[in-house]
Amino acid sequence: MSRRAAVVVVVVGLFVLVGCGGESEPSEPQAARDTSVHAAQQQPAGAAPSPDHADRHAAAERARSRGGGVLRGTFARLNGKRENLARYRGDVVLVVNTATQCGYTPQFEGLEALYKARKADGLIVLGFPANDFGGQEPRSNDEIAEFCKDNYGVSFPMFVKSKVTGEGANALFRRLSSAAGEPEWNFNKYLIDRRGKVVARFGAGTEPDAAALTRRLDQLL
Repeated sequence: MSRRAAVVVVVVGLFVLVGCGGESEPSEPQAARDTSVHAAQQQPAGAAPSPDHADRHAAAERARSRGGGVLRGTFARLNGKRENLARYRGDVVLVVNTATQCGYTPQFEGLEALYKARKADGLIVLGFPANDFGGQEPRSNDEIAEFCKDNYGVSFPMFVKSKVTGEGANALFRRLSSAAGEPEWNFNKYLIDRRGKVVARFGAGTEPDAAALTRRLDQLL
C-alpha cells in the first residue's frame, strides 16, 4: 500500500471512531413532562449518553421516585393546565414570586435568559405572580400571561396569581417560608436542589445573572 493510501485509511478510521463516540400524578398529561429537560434525553437516536449525562438522568429519576421536599401539590398554570410540582423533583428549581408593575419587573428578561441557558442542565424556573407587595400585580391571569409573553418572551412555567405571604399564602410558599423565610418583596428567589430541599434564598435585588446566584447554580447542576 502506498504512503498516500495509508494516510487516507487512517483519516477514514478516525472519522469512524469520532462518529461512534459519544415527572407526576397518574392523571397528568404526558406532554407536561416536556418542560423537564435532561441532557441525556437529547442524545441522538442510537447514541449512548455520556457517563455524566447518564448519572444525572439516573439521579433525577431517583429523586422523582422519592417523596418529601417542598415540591408537591397541584397548582394551576397560566396556560390553564393543572400541574403537580412533584414532576420537578430531580431538577434544580428556582421559584420566583413575580409582579408586572414592579421596579424589578425587567428581571423577567434575565430569568428567561437563565432558563434558556441552563434548562438543558436541569434548571427549571417557576414564576408565581402575587399582588402582596405594593399592589404591583393588579392584572388578571390572562393579562399577566399576555404581558410576560409579549414583553419578555417568557417560556418558563408561570402559575396563576396567588398570595405568597401570610396565612393565605399558597401551600408552596408556606413551605418555602418555613424553610427559608417569607418573601420580602416581589422577585424573591428560592433555590431548590434536586432532592427538593431549599438551599438558598435571594432577595429582589439579586439579578438572575448575579455571581452569587450563578455560583450556587453551578454547584447544583
